[in-house]
Amino acid sequence: MLRKVGAFLPVLVLIITLSGCDALTSQSEVSPIEQISETRLFLSTYCTITIHGSDDYSLLNQAFELLEELEALLSMTIEGSDIYRINQAGGMPVLVDSRTIEVILAGIEFGELSDGLFDISIGRLSRLLDFGTAQQSPDPAEWLVALVTVDFRQIAIEGNTVRLENPSAWIDLGAIAKGYIADEIADFLIAHGVTSAFIELGGDITTIGNRYDGNPWRIAIRNPFGDADDWIGVMEITDSSVAASGTYERTFEDGGVLYHHILNPATGMPANSDVVSATVVADNGLTAEGLSTIAILAGSNKAEYIFDNTPGFIGAVLVLDTEEVLVFGEIVFR
Repeated sequence: MLRKVGAFLPVLVLIITLSGCDALTSQSEVSPIEQISETRLFLSTYCTITIHGSDDYSLLNQAFELLEELEALLSMTIEGSDIYRINQAGGMPVLVDSRTIEVILAGIEFGELSDGLFDISIGRLSRLLDFGTAQQSPDPAEWLVALVTVDFRQIAIEGNTVRLENPSAWIDLGAIAKGYIADEIADFLIAHGVTSAFIELGGDITTIGNRYDGNPWRIAIRNPFGDADDWIGVMEITDSSVAASGTYERTFEDGGVLYHHILNPATGMPANSDVVSATVVADNGLTAEGLSTIAILAGSNKAEYIFDNTPGFIGAVLVLDTEEVLVFGEIVFR
């Protein structure tokens, strides 16, 4: 179901706690019951895990240890990770962890679902963009060489072995790894009796149950045309995940072109659809994160079709370049 909200809602006045997120934040109050929470730096961002109704810090530490373990498998930059070894193998088969296979297969499924708009073999291209001090577009010759390596269909999997049929290609799981890791942390906590928790990995949010007071978690969505503390509305979620992608974060301009981190694998250039911000709710973090990126790449019309054909999709809020807000699915958003 699609609902057109129209032009931007008035910016809401929220009592919020800002954390390491870019596009989302939770409406937060001090819990009257026991809770433990900690923020640590992983995945090149701030990661927060909050558990209600517990004082078991060993459980919190184990959750962060799991996060660190999974990052060491899925990162393309950590030397010795599964993805690093695949990328450096020159087309030779590499034996990897079964969880790495699971994420790669999910990435391939997203590639098929989006007709190639989502492509995890985009690593050579993504590493050419420098959002640090240089902030300049890549050399055209390097860009072209990297572009021809992109094709997720050349990722060959047999059992727990991965081989890149194009030996120059690189896998980059950055568009779905956080969601998968959040799912694994949630499963771990649930297996240890946790019934209420909030996991935020660099702005991607996965929740267990409701808040301490029994009410849904309230997630504010940033206004992509406003300041960092401007919001277009609040959604309510229970036992689900939220991920946001946008063309307004991590940007620089060079030669009259605005560069951002969401690249179209067909052109090698930043995505240029009518969607500037996509916030997706799903029953798991991996699906939410993958769909939020696909929506930016595909545009609003194609995104609606993809949403309707993706298991686990719950709802989405898209902000268009016209400042129109579109709401999909069965979510509470106001």
